[in-house]
Amino acid sequence: MSVGCAILGDVHKTSVSPVFVGRTDELGVLTDALARAAAGEPQCLLVGGEAGVGKSRLIDEFLTAAAAAGAVTAVGGCVEIGSDGLPFAPVSTALRGLHRQLGDELARAAAGQEGELARLLPELGETARESEDGRARLFELTARLLERLTADRTIVLAIEDLHWADRSTRELLSYLFRSLHTARLVIVATYRSDDIHRRHPLRPFLAEADRMRALGRVELSRFTRDEVRAQLTGISGTTPDRELLDRVFERSDGNAFFVEELAASITDGCRSGLSDSLRELLLVRIEALGEDAQRVVRVASEGGSAVEYALLRAVAGLGEDELIEALRQAVGASVLVPTSDGDGYRFRHSLAREAVADDLLPGERSRLHRRYAEALEDEPGLVRADELPGRLASHWYHAHEPAKALPAVLEASVHARRRCAYAEKLRLLECALELWEDAPVEVREALRPLDFADFYPACGCDEEALQHTDLLAEIVVVANLAGDRDRALAMAKKALRKPGMDPVRAAWFWLQRSRLMSALGRGDGREELSTAQELVEGLPPSQVQAEIMAQLASWDALHDVGPDVRATAGRAVELACAIGAENAELSARLTLGGYKVDTGEDVDGGLAEMADVCERVIALGAVGMIGRSHINLASALQGVGRSTRAAEVAREGIVLADRYCLDDARAWARNNLASALFALGHWDEAERVAQEAQCEARDVKPLGCATGWLAAISLARGDWELAETRLATARAHYGTHDPQPQDNLFLARSAIELAVARGRYLDARAELERALASGPPLAAHRYVWPLLTEAAAAEAEAFGLPEADAGRAGILARIRAEAEGLPQAVPLRRAYGRLLDAELARAEGCSDAGLWGLAVTAFEPLDRPFELARTRFRWAEALLTEGGPAAERAAGPLALAYAEATRLGARPLREAAGSLARRARLPLGGEGRPDVRTPVDTGPDAPPRLTPRERDVLRLVTLGRSNRQIAEELFISPKTASVHVSNILAKLGASGRGEAAATAHRLRLFSPSGAE
Repeated sequence: MSVGCAILGDVHKTSVSPVFVGRTDELGVLTDALARAAAGEPQCLLVGGEAGVGKSRLIDEFLTAAAAAGAVTAVGGCVEIGSDGLPFAPVSTALRGLHRQLGDELARAAAGQEGELARLLPELGETARESEDGRARLFELTARLLERLTADRTIVLAIEDLHWADRSTRELLSYLFRSLHTARLVIVATYRSDDIHRRHPLRPFLAEADRMRALGRVELSRFTRDEVRAQLTGISGTTPDRELLDRVFERSDGNAFFVEELAASITDGCRSGLSDSLRELLLVRIEALGEDAQRVVRVASEGGSAVEYALLRAVAGLGEDELIEALRQAVGASVLVPTSDGDGYRFRHSLAREAVADDLLPGERSRLHRRYAEALEDEPGLVRADELPGRLASHWYHAHEPAKALPAVLEASVHARRRCAYAEKLRLLECALELWEDAPVEVREALRPLDFADFYPACGCDEEALQHTDLLAEIVVVANLAGDRDRALAMAKKALRKPGMDPVRAAWFWLQRSRLMSALGRGDGREELSTAQELVEGLPPSQVQAEIMAQLASWDALHDVGPDVRATAGRAVELACAIGAENAELSARLTLGGYKVDTGEDVDGGLAEMADVCERVIALGAVGMIGRSHINLASALQGVGRSTRAAEVAREGIVLADRYCLDDARAWARNNLASALFALGHWDEAERVAQEAQCEARDVKPLGCATGWLAAISLARGDWELAETRLATARAHYGTHDPQPQDNLFLARSAIELAVARGRYLDARAELERALASGPPLAAHRYVWPLLTEAAAAEAEAFGLPEADAGRAGILARIRAEAEGLPQAVPLRRAYGRLLDAELARAEGCSDAGLWGLAVTAFEPLDRPFELARTRFRWAEALLTEGGPAAERAAGPLALAYAEATRLGARPLREAAGSLARRARLPLGGEGRPDVRTPVDTGPDAPPRLTPRERDVLRLVTLGRSNRQIAEELFISPKTASVHVSNILAKLGASGRGEAAATAHRLRLFSPSGAE
């Protein structure tokens, strides 16, 4: 017997424990999920753990149990190629496994959609022609296929090594996790938790998974000492002695794979001198193999996660008998194992493959990749046709032969796009860019033509070879589709540095740069847009020109430049229609409709126009417009007070954005939904939706908007600390590079409300002045009305305070002047007009019950419960102030305000209503007249129990007195005054003197003059 055979015999008997050790709880979680799936509730689970901890063994045991229970199982492993994997590789492998088992049943389930699904499962036939919505259809049809297949059976799909998954696979899995609701399906995926560093591409996927309530997580820890004993017993068949157990447990630290490696080394006689290096530990068993077996293992290490037998034979350079004997040794030593389809081999553990690959010499590695590439070129049938372009590109690239690699990676990029794998195409195009200068000129002149770059005008004719500028344009477009806007911007800038560029192409790059600068929050994009416009001025009409005009109209609308919006949008529609640029036409029509709504020019007509655009966009599958159309329509509906319909459109937008994997569009749609829900009084749901938008947003503006809504919710609830933090964060997200009225006015209103709550009345006034510094915006009335009413309420709250007397008349005059020119084209804006009249009167010391009654009447038919409750409270307050018969009518509106504030969780309003009821001796049941005999001093809204001396001190605090001035007036020491102030702050829950004064004003503890 040879040395290799002797080693084979020993290792084969002692390498892997036939006994499944531990993991009882973890296996229980998986089997419970299988039971729930069998009942029709789809299950998704992620199994994490460090390399070698036993994830694959756990999955093997689970799949065996599932098959025994009658389930159909299939496995797909992610393939490590470069820094990312082959597009959809694990899903395709799993679907092929199902196809082998189910055959005609799978074909029937895919009937009518074979062309689309062939992108994942080529066995179904020819791939359908690409379309703009191809990616969305592929995801949706995959989900429907799985639902059909699980109609009368339970299916378990296992995806291994998710840390190597390509982005397209991650996005498809994320879609399946979210969209499957009624399938008898279990999807379980494993990943190495110790590989997930801060910038690892799987990290955002895991964060999103954590937010999915229906997704389970299983984390595998290392084995305990007792479990290591059980594992060693299973390997050797006898209980290990104490010394051996201590040594193995200490060296392995409970990692199951290391336990096996150490056990194998000790069995082979290496009881001492074993290197502490992990790499050397993993190589010990491999170095014990015969020479041919070691050669095969080295060849396999560069072939990818799995290598087909025929390909291995072509590359290894051994005769078939020698190759089989070498493989028998490697398999017997548990270094290699056959793949699940029986067509090839893979390393039993990826750590071993990495160790072998790391041990190769640089020249040896490139030579192996060259031999793989040559073998694939000579015999393309050695691998699956759908994998050939990617694998050939990878091998030529790592062989360091630019003349071969450049055409190969460009061809693979086309294949990736056809599979809607944008992130993978970006990676390949980046490789092409790296190889470009090193490739010979004759090779570059024979490259494929431009593949896909939206409406970019290619340098040559359709059949001419790709130029360097064309390659940059492809990268800009695909980087944007892949969500890497930083890279897209960098490539646009790189292109624009090239001298002598055709003006239309240069205009295209400037337009992309404008959009990217705005999306990334690094500028408003206007300068870039103007440059693009100048470049095409006077040239024949083109799609680039139409897109520039449509973008100009959109920019003008967002920045509220005035009547020019209508004219620019109209010209964009005419130009786009003339040349058949439908996307540009729809964009301009959407802007025009929004302008009509926002200015009040034609609200119903504008909404109808926007709704028509939404329908047309869906019919066309125009991915670039799908997000914006529903986002803008929902926003317009919310702006005119149709919050219920706005919420419906926003939900539709979320579904569409989800279908097309548009993260920012989904975040914007969630912001629209949060806005509508907040207005409708569903604050808990609004907060949850806004938090989801925060997590999903990639660009700064949707992130700032989500945080702004969270600040507004905190304010309404009376959580000042959280509101202040969220407001500051929202402003930081928006930045200062691209100020837009809708953002500035929205946040300014919250800032004024917060300043009043904190007792900083002059800060509130300054916020208003900053917000209105650039003049009244023409198309942002929806934001101006709430801003002005909040500013008037701030002045009313500050009435009677000496610090706010100076400048009051001027600021009230400014508020009136701003309001005079605002149209009141819809009921919501008319209601705000009534509310502003009432607040201005209150700010002048005359709370007019008649004005407040009109405001209540205006808000009652609208979906604005919080505004209505606040207005009812002020009406009740005004009725009580008038006294006489009017006071008897205060109980009803006050009770309604209190009840609504309690339902909403609006603490400040609830406390103020409760305080007013106590002072007026009114029960909060809604009926009754003021009763001076029945004080009410208990309950959650009772005023803080201040001593008479503390009330004296608080009265002086509200008048702005310092501790020394309080001491002089009350004939106490400054230190005693300071103690009283500290006690008062604690009892009121105030963070400072200003907030204490604001609380006293809100609860009406003192009259405006400061006297009790």
